[in-house]
Amino acid sequence: MITISPTLLTGCVALLCGWVVVGLAGLLRPGSLRFAGRTLFPLGALLGLALALLAGASLLGGGTERLILPVGLPDLPMHLRLDPLSSLFLLLLGASSFGISVFAGGYFRQGEGALPGLLCLQYHLFLASMGAVLLADDAYGFLVAWEVMALSSYFLVTTQHRIPEIRRAGFLYLLMAHVGAICLLLCFGVLQGGSWLFTFDAMRAAHLSPGWAAAAFLLALLGFGAKAGLVPVHVWLPEAHPAAPSPVSALMSGVMLKTAVYGMLRVGLDLLGRPVWWWGLAPLILGLLTIFYGVLFAAVQTDMKRLLAYSSIENIGIVFTGIGLTIVFEGSGLETVAALALLATLYHCLNHSFMKSLLFLGTGSVLHATGERNLGRLGGLIHRMPWVAWLTLIGTLAIAGLPPLNGFVSEWLLLQSFLFADHLPHAFVNLLIPMGMALVVLGAALAGYVMVKFYGVIFLGQPREASLAHAHDCGWLERIGLLWLALGCVALGLFPLQVIRALGAVTGQLIGAAVPQASSHWWLLAPVPGRPVSYGPLVFLTATLAVVFLTVLAVRLTYHQRVRRAPAWDCAFGGLTPRMQDTAEGFGQPIRHLFQSFFEIERELPAPADRTPRYRIAIRERIWRLAYEPLSNAVERLANAAARVQQGRISVYLLYGFVTLIVLLAVALMS
Repeated sequence: MITISPTLLTGCVALLCGWVVVGLAGLLRPGSLRFAGRTLFPLGALLGLALALLAGASLLGGGTERLILPVGLPDLPMHLRLDPLSSLFLLLLGASSFGISVFAGGYFRQGEGALPGLLCLQYHLFLASMGAVLLADDAYGFLVAWEVMALSSYFLVTTQHRIPEIRRAGFLYLLMAHVGAICLLLCFGVLQGGSWLFTFDAMRAAHLSPGWAAAAFLLALLGFGAKAGLVPVHVWLPEAHPAAPSPVSALMSGVMLKTAVYGMLRVGLDLLGRPVWWWGLAPLILGLLTIFYGVLFAAVQTDMKRLLAYSSIENIGIVFTGIGLTIVFEGSGLETVAALALLATLYHCLNHSFMKSLLFLGTGSVLHATGERNLGRLGGLIHRMPWVAWLTLIGTLAIAGLPPLNGFVSEWLLLQSFLFADHLPHAFVNLLIPMGMALVVLGAALAGYVMVKFYGVIFLGQPREASLAHAHDCGWLERIGLLWLALGCVALGLFPLQVIRALGAVTGQLIGAAVPQASSHWWLLAPVPGRPVSYGPLVFLTATLAVVFLTVLAVRLTYHQRVRRAPAWDCAFGGLTPRMQDTAEGFGQPIRHLFQSFFEIERELPAPADRTPRYRIAIRERIWRLAYEPLSNAVERLANAAARVQQGRISVYLLYGFVTLIVLLAVALMS
């Protein structure tokens, strides 16, 4: 269905332009924090909410709209397209950015890096460029928006550019972003099939040989995987996310990583047509490796933002595992199970956007209130920051995969797609699927372990530092942003059937099939007919609340008159102190011992007679030493060799030019 009048599309374009205008307005009063925080960021949040409403209307309508902009290079205008796939990710962008932007209006402080007005410009340009990526319908517009997104986010990452570690993190991020962009440029070149047509419609109509189609898919996997944080091209993510301000970290993890997922789905399931089943093995295996790798390193972190960054890597692994399953099933002719795997992938993108944004914003509030990122110096903040603690708890439970919140739904759907894959005509894949399911289950269990560590060390127990007594709760704008994202986690968890029906337009567009519901009840999710598997989140919530209520009631009625309050017997023990609480290192110690071959561990141990003992442990990735350090050394050697060619004498340069001309003439004569 193609709508001729592009009303929703033009509305989306106008809202993206509105973000640019809001950003430019920050330059009118670049030093005014109040103008940026109380006026421009809330205005940008309202534009995000409007974008979410328009995208939701387009998604429910299921139509496709096109528009050609009168901008660009000569004979290269920019083409835009709004279809169910782009509508879904625009909805994700708008809904998440509303909560993040409202929070950002109360978060930023004077003197933290760039001027408030300049920060406002970079922030809203980042939002607009992500929206432009999702609307682009040609390679030229896509890559221009992709580069603007990379550059604007680079300046946001390096907001506090006076700190050397942040500058290094920003450089690494920009380097990996451009490596990915080169792969995407080559991918689109292959997709053109030798023609000069650069639109996505022309790429869909191109007839590529199997070898070139596979090359385009692998280039897309490398390019988009580098942006998403897929192992082994993830190395920028644990450095850039902690370096950025918390609202920027929330945008990068919750939204920007999803633009890479969008691009992978656009190329792999749309522009390339029906995929070959074995293409899916690469994202499937890399996704499973990313799940395991990310959750292991998250479990041993002592910096709360680095912990969340590695958790993002783990969740991106879940998404790419779903993409790999979708391609394997679609290429094998199992459309229903492919639709289920794709549904789990899309659902997890929505879920992760809300969950991880909420957690990054919660850590931002903790960082502002305490000045600490190290888990070893926190604790007991639930008494000082109740709003942040209880709202962050919702995100913690959701990302740990506990029902009835949203994280459970998408992971449960993904496991169902694993379990229903019992008719694959490939013996090797039939062996791989159970192993993959076991890794997903292990990753989910370890993710719960990581979240217990994250929340328990920060908010529970006793304060580990005396300065925590001065911690304060977040402001009203920050509370609104946190509350919005927490409500999103709850709504996506309690009403999965309604969300799945809306996502049916996307699965129908990409693989020509939707998930048929085995149950007509609005409160019961049964993903595949003929299988005795269902999930009722409202029933689960009602039963849980009923059990808690009846337990409390029974305790009060039974023991209320017979309770004698007295100090607990402590075996003559003097009382607990903060030093006796389990630390972040203590939580991670079992993981370090079980999987020590994955880590490079540097320990600083005190001497036996040391009166001020100090214990320090640093954990690094082996992949740096095994892969990136040799590559860096090779590039440095090549640069030094090239530098010797530059002698600084004009006669030498003329000789180079003359030799090059002779070689070119010889080649021309031979051909």
